[in-house]
Amino acid sequence: MEQTALAQPFRRSAATHALGQNIGLILVCILLVASIVAYCGIYYAAQQRFPGGFEITSTVNNTMPLVLAALAQTVVVLTRGLDLSVGGMMDLSNAIAAVTLSASLGSMVFWSMAILALGALLGFLNGVLVAIGRLQPILVTLATLSIFQGLAIRVLPQPGGAVPEAYTAALVSTKAPYALLYVIAFGVLWSAFRRTRLGVSILAIGNDAQAARAHGIDPTRTRIAAYTLSGMLASAAGLFLAANATAGDATTGNGYTLSSIVAVVLGGVSLFGGRGSAIGAMLGAFVSSMIVNILFFSHIDPLYQAFYEGLFLVLAVVLAEAVGRLVRKAG
Repeated sequence: MEQTALAQPFRRSAATHALGQNIGLILVCILLVASIVAYCGIYYAAQQRFPGGFEITSTVNNTMPLVLAALAQTVVVLTRGLDLSVGGMMDLSNAIAAVTLSASLGSMVFWSMAILALGALLGFLNGVLVAIGRLQPILVTLATLSIFQGLAIRVLPQPGGAVPEAYTAALVSTKAPYALLYVIAFGVLWSAFRRTRLGVSILAIGNDAQAARAHGIDPTRTRIAAYTLSGMLASAAGLFLAANATAGDATTGNGYTLSSIVAVVLGGVSLFGGRGSAIGAMLGAFVSSMIVNILFFSHIDPLYQAFYEGLFLVLAVVLAEAVGRLVRKAG
């Protein structure tokens, strides 16, 4: 009887600890369900029917660039950094894709790989400036944001170009929300990645860089690797953006820098590093898209949409932090 009585509080404490560690992911799931229900209700009130396949597919396809941008941002934020160049990288990869991709399979594969490699290279440069140059991430990535945007405009001065139909069908099919398969794949890959040495190192230096160094982790190399991966993911976001638009525009990625940070915060990733999941950030991207849909079908004046989006974000962050503190205190 004594052993059972002693073991029971330990089990409760372990469960509470697990709940505290995953509270951000749990809350973003609740927010996503609530936003979907609200969207369906408002859509029905406005259109006298529930959203169909076309609306669902459009929402998923429109969210995919933000999903990749949120992934890119998450990898850096977990190291206690911030990547403001995400939008500029998307602009550049979007512009290059629009002027280089052709209908042949070889062209699509080659240029996709080349664009991803370029994103990784530019992300690597960000990482070197931050980790070796010891410059503030905000200053470095703000500067490279402008550089990438300038290069994008150089590549594509005016909106135009074309993305092959086969490329669009492969990434964001208009027939059904097949792009959700990519979301599932990214979730599986993240679960595997966070158990690799690099994944563990990213979380470790975000929690305590000095303690991580004492355990044989090199914070400099880890930060460089994180920014490199972020650059590659941001360039992938630009490819999804080009595929969805079927053309190029050197300025369409501009809004994704802030949106990616919003998705990360909604997903329960700590801006202080070391805690959070890219899966939560991806779900946060869908919450952001649902908020935009809700505001649109609520006939909110577009001039005030940014206000309501910001208000919702503040409330969500305050709620998540308050609930997280209560759960951790209870543990």
